[in-house]
Amino acid sequence: QVQLVESGGGLVQPGGSLRLSCAASGSWFSISAMGWYRQAPGKERELVATITRVGRTNYADSVKGRFTISRENAKNTMYLQMNSLKPEDTAVYYCNANGWSAGGGLWDYWGQGTQVTVSS
Repeated sequence: QVQLVESGGGLVQPGGSLRLSCAASGSWFSISAMGWYRQAPGKERELVATITRVGRTNYADSVKGRFTISRENAKNTMYLQMNSLKPEDTAVYYCNANGWSAGGGLWDYWGQGTQVTVSS
């Protein structure tokens, strides 16, 4: 069983910054990829950014140059630094992680989400 807990969301003015964190706990053999997704009201969940265990990153075009994903493997924690925030970034942000269990099976878990609201 793996638990993912996000933190760092909140209300920020356009042009401002926020830093989200996602802490993983539980039992696993390894964590492979981690990522951030978001879901705005009335819209489907969409990918924001992903990062592999060795640090290879991938970003949605809408956040490139503004958001930076990173992770600390020793702390089992992932971050999302969000700069130059826009009202259209308003959404619930979800943490996702996948990996391998000690028994050799794949696992994939989601966090409960954290609200980010960009508004003046």
